[in-house]
Amino acid sequence: MTSKFPALLHAQKTFDKLVRLLPDAEKQRPHVVHLVSEQVSYRNDTDRELSFRQESNYFYLTGCNIPGSSMLAVDYGSGIQLHLFIPREDPLETMWSPPPPTLQAATETLDAHSIKYTDDFLSTLTTIVAQCPDALIHTLPTSPLFPSLAKNFSANFGGSTTSAYLLPALHLARLIKTPYEIELIRKANAISSRAHEVIMRVLGKDAKGLILGQEEGVVMPDQWRIEKEAEAEAIFVASCRREGEFAWGPFVPQHDHNDELPHTNGTNGVNGVSKKTFIPQVLLLDAGCEWNNYASDITRTTPIGNGGKFTKEAREIYSLVLKMQNDSIDALKPRIHWDTIHLGCHKMLVKRFLELGIFKGNEDEVLRSGVSAAFFPHGLGHSLGLDVHDVPSASKPDEKFNMTIPEESRQNPEFYRYLRLRLPLEAGMVLTVEPGVYFSPHLLAPVRSSPYINQEVLAKYESVGGVRIEDVLLITANGSENLTTVGKDVDWIEKVCSGRA
Repeated sequence: MTSKFPALLHAQKTFDKLVRLLPDAEKQRPHVVHLVSEQVSYRNDTDRELSFRQESNYFYLTGCNIPGSSMLAVDYGSGIQLHLFIPREDPLETMWSPPPPTLQAATETLDAHSIKYTDDFLSTLTTIVAQCPDALIHTLPTSPLFPSLAKNFSANFGGSTTSAYLLPALHLARLIKTPYEIELIRKANAISSRAHEVIMRVLGKDAKGLILGQEEGVVMPDQWRIEKEAEAEAIFVASCRREGEFAWGPFVPQHDHNDELPHTNGTNGVNGVSKKTFIPQVLLLDAGCEWNNYASDITRTTPIGNGGKFTKEAREIYSLVLKMQNDSIDALKPRIHWDTIHLGCHKMLVKRFLELGIFKGNEDEVLRSGVSAAFFPHGLGHSLGLDVHDVPSASKPDEKFNMTIPEESRQNPEFYRYLRLRLPLEAGMVLTVEPGVYFSPHLLAPVRSSPYINQEVLAKYESVGGVRIEDVLLITANGSENLTTVGKDVDWIEKVCSGRA
């Protein structure tokens, strides 16, 4: 994308939400938004720089990744003006790190009415306040969660400042994505999708016997094996970094992150080299990358061992989770409530578990019992944008004030305890759809004595561990668009993981 990040559009959206949150007596005042960027941080008391990542709200209103910068946005009633302030070059720092851009270079890439140096900030704000003496200045809350304001700002302008409204206004504005944001999220998902497929193809190459065993010395990338989840993470990160972006975890382990995956020692029949042979299992990987600070979030569950194919039980559980996800995606459209789609997953789980014999009894009674929450404990998904779990205050309003929650949601509150989105859907929302089914000893312990569980049948499935499938979806005017491109159908997964595709 070559056009400028639409900071002014985002500022207008934020001011629109901000004014709606204000008491009537404050609505007609001029309003000023002041944010500061993240600073470069260092490891403990050393000069070792940590990776820089811009504060999300600041980036949303500026598109600026420069550490130590700041901004002012002013709503005069007749229009909005955006002013950016960037640090001057420090010759001593330039010896070690790239300098900040010049004013000319910043003007060519950033969407603002004026770009000045940081030492012009106080004089600029003083002029604005002189022009608008009754202006109300909005900031983020004073908290370790956000960059600190300059001390001279608080000393000079603290009396006309409030932090009560800006954060919720920003979250409301960020909940519905602009077309520019959608393209950044699409790019992040394309990179992450390729990285997930790389992992599957490494597993497939190994399953086909094309990776030689190598115990010591330099191991080139084409000989990398995945024998523990940390190695899967390394391949994922490398794939994303090749395309120029930061990758994040966490991976969701069935085992300790650095433990080897369950295996036996054996001999590869193709090349005669002794190496580990995996016990049939599934590997659940939840990971994504950011592209220009915008996130992706993808989960794939892949078979390991058994020639790259699912066992009978794992295939049945995987097919159930895929059905839960596909039905949820088919239901996505504006105005349908997220609670309703989430409940549909529990209904599908109960129905299929009864067919498999894991559950017993009447379908409606099993659902009302809430026992399915032990197997599907988390929410179906969450808003996604500048943060993986995006805009929490907007996507999950306080339940005491959320008048949108369907009445049927009151019947099984345990189903919705961990939902991160509890709203009717709107066009422009970007969210994940990530149902899962798990056989966790910790989660199953409280329901072991349930009359609705056939313990003998359950025991046959517990070795599956857990399955989750997660895609990123854009809500459109009439439905949705899947921004995740890596495959997930059973046949495709097995072909890739067995080296046959």
